[in-house]
Amino acid sequence: MADSLDDLKLRINAFVAERDWAQFHTPKNLAMAMIVEAAELVEQFQWDTPEQSQVLTAEKREAVSHELSDTFVYLLRIAEVLEIDLIEAANQKIDLNAQKYPADKVRGSNAKYTAYEE
Repeated sequence: MADSLDDLKLRINAFVAERDWAQFHTPKNLAMAMIVEAAELVEQFQWDTPEQSQVLTAEKREAVSHELSDTFVYLLRIAEVLEIDLIEAANQKIDLNAQKYPADKVRGSNAKYTAYEE
């Protein structure tokens, strides 16, 4: 069992290699598969109120966990295939978002950053 991101990537890569699936793991196919799984995640909450979406039964928590995991695995595979370091990319994106959404201007608001441009 993997207990770090690097170990998980190795485990996923081994899983894929054992099944000779790398040939099917193009960025296009992986992105499409990830979106399908994300849609299945959304489906778990489709008719819930905001309050219901925050309190999950054990059964629903497990279903949500599976869909999150499927989405995450495809995300890791796309990054692997395209040789993108997700930790580095996420840190860069957070830095960019910090510039787009200065805390002193956007605190408590959900407006898009263009609403704050001068």
